[in-house]
Amino acid sequence: MRTSPVATALRYAGLLCVALLTVGPFLWLLSTALKSGSENIFAYPPSLFPEQPTLENFSRVLETQPFVVYLKNSVLVALLSVTANLVFASLAAYPLARMEFRGKNLIFLVLLSSMMIPFQLLMIPVYNIAISLGLQNSYLGLVLPHACTAFGVFLMRQAFQGIPKALEESALLEGLNRIQIWWYVLVPLVKPSLATLAVFSFIAVWGDFLWPLIILDDPAYYTLPLGVNRLANTFSMDWRLVAAGAVFSILPILAVFLFSQKYFIEGAMRGAVKG
Repeated sequence: MRTSPVATALRYAGLLCVALLTVGPFLWLLSTALKSGSENIFAYPPSLFPEQPTLENFSRVLETQPFVVYLKNSVLVALLSVTANLVFASLAAYPLARMEFRGKNLIFLVLLSSMMIPFQLLMIPVYNIAISLGLQNSYLGLVLPHACTAFGVFLMRQAFQGIPKALEESALLEGLNRIQIWWYVLVPLVKPSLATLAVFSFIAVWGDFLWPLIILDDPAYYTLPLGVNRLANTFSMDWRLVAAGAVFSILPILAVFLFSQKYFIEGAMRGAVKG
């Protein structure tokens, strides 16, 4: 059934409006970060394009706050958290998708139910455990809550279920054990789903503000969200610097998504159609 030109035009107009609503806040943030001190960022009507674009705000942020340290901490925590989540979530998903044992459906149901519990309800017991283990002001304390997520197990289970069982049976006949089958047979076939999980995990860890705020009191371990918050408290009257710090924290997320969008979209679509 052919779509009429009017319907096509309306569809593209709607997509354009959604795109503007999505990209608009970031463009405004970037515009604020590029405006000089002589421009009024609260002028009415508002001006999207700076009259005299400058990078002075970015240099002032780097001079007044150790954003390089914040960036290093965020990168380290994100890499460790994403790697741990990919490994542990796929390991946990493998028996749920490919093995038969008593209570498997119940375990999966409990796992899905745990996704409905907000972190705010688990915050106090997780904090008590972290303190009792001596994980305050440590990278391990930042990583452990993200090391394996229920969403990651669910996504990888769906991906593993889409692989023909004949491949696994052939590997068993060749003498491979379960770990070898997981690593050499199944994992290479679910790379799009792994990329999707990596992007979701990276965004969650990179933008996490509440848990680092609770577990850290040493600025040497601050991540970028805490650094931007500290910047906002220091320069509460100069939103240009706050906007520049926010741009610093957003750019890595955009870079990760741009480099992995092919696998991300493929993996998301595969997870949507596999039951």
